Amino acid sequence: MKKYFSLVLFAHSIFALPFAMIGFFLGVTTTESPFLWQKLILVLLCMVFARNSAMAFNRYLDRAIDAKNPRTQMRDIPAGKVSANEALTFVIINCALFILATFFINRLCFFLSPIALFVVLFYSYTKRFTALCHFVLGLGLSLAPIGAYIAVTGHFALVPVLYSLAVLFWVSGFDIIYALQDEDFDREEALFSIPSTLGIKNALNVSILLHVLSAACVILPIFLMPNTFSWVYYIGVFFFCSALIYQHLLVKPTDISKVNRAFATTNGMASVIFALCFLIDALLKNFS
Repeated sequence: MKKYFSLVLFAHSIFALPFAMIGFFLGVTTTESPFLWQKLILVLLCMVFARNSAMAFNRYLDRAIDAKNPRTQMRDIPAGKVSANEALTFVIINCALFILATFFINRLCFFLSPIALFVVLFYSYTKRFTALCHFVLGLGLSLAPIGAYIAVTGHFALVPVLYSLAVLFWVSGFDIIYALQDEDFDREEALFSIPSTLGIKNALNVSILLHVLSAACVILPIFLMPNTFSWVYYIGVFFFCSALIYQHLLVKPTDISKVNRAFATTNGMASVIFALCFLIDALLKNFS
């Protein structure tokens, strides 16, 4: 179990999982849909299974590339900790479990589950033919809030879509920052990314634009759902936006040495604290 947790970097679930909780409790608190522990557990399981599938498939597909890149040579498959067949078997099992879990949620989630899996798995191919790969990764993680909302309500709505767009722009932006580390390697291996296509300075400018759009998407619900949010949510928005600004202060065109700090620590705290503020705000409203 420990080696598979290492394979899929389970800690990285911290990026999308808090937004899934936002989508879930948005459905519970703003519609007539009841809170059900069974449904919450199923949503959490779907998040785990989808994340396991996507990450393990990425490691499986990129095993030869990872073996060439000095930064990734010690990943589990190149280092011999997990075999390629073990990784692929792990992917298949988690895909099957994901679809099974959606079957017990509702019909719409079940019918949409193959599409969700296609998006999160397809990302691993994209760096081979398009610099827009960062957006496909963002799209995969952006399914978390809208998927959790659909799990609760059985239908779409505008505000959870805004939270999905916030994740799309946020993840795409910080993945561009993360890809700065491999700019030269990607160019040498004919792999596509925005840093290897546009250069570091332009890539950071694209990332800034995406994070501005992400900030706008967490602010807009305040105006679309008046009298819904309180000062607690505003604190969450402030912290999330501040974290976006902070990571761009950490990483500069002339100094990318703090990329990992910007990627993992800052973004992990941004999602968790923002989600906590949202949930506390929702609880205060329900008990007021």
